[in-house]
Amino acid sequence: MMIYRQLLGRYEAQHWWPGETPFEVMVGAVLTQNTAWSNVEKAIDNLKGLDALNLESLLTMPPDSLAAQIRPAGYFNVKTKRLLNLCRFLQQNPGLEVLDTDELRARLLSIHGIGPETADDILLYAFDRPVFVIDAYTRRLFGRLGLIVHDCGYESLRADFEAALRSDSTLFSEYHALIVVHAKAHCRTKPVCVSCPLSEQCRYRMDQLANGISAV
Repeated sequence: MMIYRQLLGRYEAQHWWPGETPFEVMVGAVLTQNTAWSNVEKAIDNLKGLDALNLESLLTMPPDSLAAQIRPAGYFNVKTKRLLNLCRFLQQNPGLEVLDTDELRARLLSIHGIGPETADDILLYAFDRPVFVIDAYTRRLFGRLGLIVHDCGYESLRADFEAALRSDSTLFSEYHALIVVHAKAHCRTKPVCVSCPLSEQCRYRMDQLANGISAV
């Protein structure tokens, strides 16, 4: 919580996820795999421009046409298949909101192309479930802080975060967003340590100073 408060104090609340409907959030969660959000926005805008950002339209659109619309998100042929898998699942499984979180997560993970991070994005941001999303930014930041080991498994790390925080979907969504914002501003692949709000407790930074390496 100390890390969360420091990030919140620097960047303020982010009010994620940037989506107008739960379905748009789910589409975005698939499209954002292995790409920047700016590319996802272009793909989503293409679908909105055709008034096609809904379950029925995506299921009736020819796959080649769908692939063309989501091309900006990259890996468009693979993502077309994954998106259609998700859409068919949603069509065949109405009333998912009544399921408990563990059962809903298990069903999402049964969809070909939906892995733990994507499933947890959907759970947190589309279904408002208190599930902490673990992504590459989280691993990088907390690894550099010396609070996790880099090879820790996804499920173990997710459970550790959820155990260390109060079970609150608003807290989890804000925390995840703040981690992403901070990783882009400071905790990059090549870190920018100057003016970083977490530098005083960052083990990586302390090691740099101990070795006589000046801040970037």
